[in-house]
Amino acid sequence: MLKRTCREVAALLIAREDRSIAISDEVALKLHMLACDTCPKFENQILTMRAAMARWRNYANEDDDTLKPGSAETPE
Repeated sequence: MLKRTCREVAALLIAREDRSIAISDEVALKLHMLACDTCPKFENQILTMRAAMARWRNYANEDDDTLKPGSAETPE
């Protein structure tokens, strides 16, 4: 079945973050996204959150490096 509801598409978008989805689901997702105004906005929110989390992870790793004993940037 290629026709999906917004709720089903939202679930697919979230699932796609963790794993690859079936090709039939991918096709249904693309078709729905062409016809829907709301779901592409939700996808953009997911992508924005992913990018923010990636930046946060990098920021957290930088903080960890500066706090290691013997680091040139260790706070006094």
